[in-house]
Amino acid sequence: MAERYSSFAPGGTAWLLQRITAAFLVVVLAFHFFQLHFVNHAAEVTFAGTEVRMSNLGYFLTMVLFLIAGAFHGINGVYNALVNQGLEGTPKKVVLAVLTIAGVGLVVQGIWVALAMSGMIYQ
Repeated sequence: MAERYSSFAPGGTAWLLQRITAAFLVVVLAFHFFQLHFVNHAAEVTFAGTEVRMSNLGYFLTMVLFLIAGAFHGINGVYNALVNQGLEGTPKKVVLAVLTIAGVGLVVQGIWVALAMSGMIYQ
């Protein structure tokens, strides 16, 4: 099916951000699985261990960036898929607004949970 409209047009800003976020997500997940399965394969995974890792600022920021990149990547992908299927006019604007609100809500909630897990919110 031919694309009606897409922010995925090669060279566009959203097209570039979609590729950058995809690469970032893959690299972070690959590093995570490498660490989990090969470096710390004998370490017990516990909530207390997660709490200690979350207190590390680098780990915390990586998690928050992962959350933001994942939200953008997913929402932009869903929006473009719907637009490419023929979504136009007012429903297109409503879908964009709903997806944007949901994405911002998820990111804010995720950051709040990450702050709570790191103990930074209580300092």
